Parts: sequence; structure tokens; C-alpha cells
Amino acid sequence: MSQWEVVIGLETHVQLQTKSKIFSGASTAFGAEPNRQACAVDIALPGVLPVLNREAVVCAIKFGLAVGANIAPRSVFARKNYFYPDLPKGYQISQFEIPVVAGGGLTIRVGETEKFVHLTRAHLEEDAGKSLHEDFHGKTGIDLNRAGTPLLEIVTEPDMRSSAEAVAYAKALHSLVTWIGICDGNMQEGSFRCDANVSVRKPGGPLGTRREIKNLNSFRFLQQAIDYEIQWQIAEIEEGRKIQQATVLFDPDTGETRAMRSKEDAHDYRYFPDPDLLPLEIQPEWIAAVKAGLPELPQAMQQRFQASYGLSAYDAATLAATRDSARFYEDALAVAGKDNAKLCANWVMGELAARLNRDEKEIAASPVSAAQLAGMIRRIADGTLSSKLAKEVFDALWNGDGKDADAIIEVRGLRQVSDASAIEPIIDEVLAANPKSVEEFRTGKEKAFNALVGQVMKASKGKANPQQVNDLLRKKLSA
Repeated sequence: MSQWEVVIGLETHVQLQTKSKIFSGASTAFGAEPNRQACAVDIALPGVLPVLNREAVVCAIKFGLAVGANIAPRSVFARKNYFYPDLPKGYQISQFEIPVVAGGGLTIRVGETEKFVHLTRAHLEEDAGKSLHEDFHGKTGIDLNRAGTPLLEIVTEPDMRSSAEAVAYAKALHSLVTWIGICDGNMQEGSFRCDANVSVRKPGGPLGTRREIKNLNSFRFLQQAIDYEIQWQIAEIEEGRKIQQATVLFDPDTGETRAMRSKEDAHDYRYFPDPDLLPLEIQPEWIAAVKAGLPELPQAMQQRFQASYGLSAYDAATLAATRDSARFYEDALAVAGKDNAKLCANWVMGELAARLNRDEKEIAASPVSAAQLAGMIRRIADGTLSSKLAKEVFDALWNGDGKDADAIIEVRGLRQVSDASAIEPIIDEVLAANPKSVEEFRTGKEKAFNALVGQVMKASKGKANPQQVNDLLRKKLSA
């Protein structure tokens, strides 16, 4: 057993995909000129009153249903008081004692191991503005466009024990919120940001003092930051120093975390109910209406893929990692046929995924459509194409050199040769030209057989049916 146990909890700020802000009618569109989308409510001019955005509440209900949480019939908005230049009110409207969503959780997978991460809560709140430090000659600019943007802050229990588990959870959460359509998931634009609470302890001992790493906007940075923080905390304790509770930032350039300020507790924010907002009441009929509009959820789809298509848990989870990849797979299967479910899965997760990764494309923008891939898979299944010839057809489809597999096969003459009368003469020539390999095989060297198969495939320009080559060659050698 390791001398130290890592304890991690994540707080994730999910920007909700609404057209207007949570308490005003100002636009939430990204990329506008600074301060063009900050209205009187957002900057707290005297006399203005906030009005809750109904669509933001719908997003919270969708999330609560998707994670099996309790949706509060009555929740309350509170003022979280702190001073910061990009917080124009001097307080943030959030939820404290009674959040809209409580409990629930997500199942994550690390390798072949599954784990359930419990959620503490998810609450609605408004975002702050943004401090800009570049191009101001040593000064700081304030952009309030983001002030008032609706957020769902999702808080886990301290259930994770490694950076790999934390990343798996973050990816599962990212997939879910984009799947149900409440967030666009754009991490570069700040739509999905993670704060990691990290501590270490002796196995089975009391929880250690945690430090919170703020605003991690990529899965890679999340893993690097946690790994560095773990090693730093262990080194501090082993050298006799105590960990001080703090908020820290991760520097991607150095790969290190550094303290920003001592960590505040809830009482430091002087929470109290917002007097300008009535309690949020959610009737059972509203929840039922939202539930009726939810798509099939990832876990249910994974189970269906296993039950209906005979896929492994790993394959099902990989294909249902995003709604686009699941849709692509099922569209391909509709053409290729259910009997080719595993073959289709192998191509989507293998060659297609590798090409998309190489060219930095999303599956929705794949140059090879689901129907084109399925057409090629049908030709592999019926013996027209060998796996090697199929890769040549796939290359042509990817490069736009043909409309479908059948056309490419005909134009390039890529049809697999399965006629024994055509393959036997090639085998005879190879055996006559390689007496040494023949002799080695007959003395028990299996590698010699593989070498002869390779020679036959080369002589046939890769078109001979490999299984038939194996069978006919073994038969001749045994004669």
C-alpha cells in the first residue's frame, strides 16, 4: 500500500447555453467588443431588479434528471459578498443553503475499472466579469460582458483518488452536459472550467488540508496541475511543514502551482438570501415536462449497445462518449447491418478515430460519412475486400477520390481474389522460388510459414484472400 492517499473533489462551472443572461435580457454571445453586452442589471445600476431566466432553470432540471439527483421543489438565491474589480455589484448572486439540485452522481471508467463519483450539489449562479492584463501597458482592463452569464456550479464529494480519475470524471461530465444540450462545452472560451480541491493523507486517516486549484480549462492542465500539487504537498509534509489551506493557480508554462490567496470559508462571504429574488419553486409537472424532452442518456445507450449489438462495456462506452460519435456509429450500422456491429465498432474506434485525431477533426466533420464507411464494411463482410485493401479504399474515401466503396473498388481493381484456381498458381510459384522456407517449415519452424504467406500476398498485390491463402498453402505443404 502507498504511504499516501490522494483525495480529490472537483467543482465545475458549466456555462449554460441560453441566449440571454441569468437575471437580465443581455446577450451571452461570445466574442463581442468589451463591455458591449453589459446592461444596467449586470452592472448593478441603482434601481434595477434581477429577473430569473426560465431557460437557465430548465437546464438545471435537465442536469438533475440526467445524474439521478433530487430537484428541490423550493430553492433560494443568496448574495455571496466579496470585493473584486470584475464583480460590479460587490456580490455574486448564487445559491447557498438550498441549491436547486442535490445528490446524484456519475459513473466513470479508468481503464477497465468503473467507479461512481457522488455529487454533493449543483446550483445556479451568475458569472463575474473578466480582468484583462495584456496590452494595457502594466494596467488592467475590465470587461463586463461575461458578468451575469448563467452558470451551473457542479460540486462532487471528495471521491477521486488520482488525477486519472479526476480527468475521467471531468470528461464524463463534459460529455453529459453537451449531450443534453445545456452547455456548448467550449473550454477555450471558458464554457467549462474546473476547480480541483486536492489533499493527501495517510491511508484511512482523517482528511488532510486541501488546496484549491482554480480555473483549469483543459483536461491536460487538470491532470498536470493535480499531479504537481500532489507531489508538492507530499514533499512539504515529509519535510516537516504543514499544508496551509489556500487557493492556487496553475502555470502551464512551468507546470507548477502557486498560491494566490488564503482559502476563504463560507462565513467569509457573509451569505444571506437575496431580497430582490423570490424563492424558486419547481412543480412536479414542470419536471415531468423537461424529462419528456430529454434524449437517451449515455449510460442507457451504453447498456443498449451491449445488449442489442453484443459490444463489450469498453467498446460501448467509447462509442457513446459523445452524442456525435454514437450517432455516427448507429447511422453506419443502419446501412452496414446489425450483423456487422463489432466490425463497424472496430473501424469507428480504430482507423476513423486515428485519422480524425491526426487531422484534428471532430467526428461530425469527418470526410468519410457514416454511409460511406458502412458501404465499405459491407464489402469487407462479404469477402470483396481484405483488411489491407479496405485501408486503401478508406484512404480514397478520406481524400475524396470516390463517392463510395463500390466505385473505388471497380475503378482501382481492388476486388479480393477468393477463387482457389487463381490463388493456387501463385502459391506454386512462391513454393518453387523459396525451397529454403519450405524446408524450414517442414522441420517445425512456424515463422517460415508466415514468410511464405507474405510472399504469396506480395505476389498477388495484396488481393488474394488471406484465409484462403493460409488454408491452401498449409494443405500443399502438408501434402
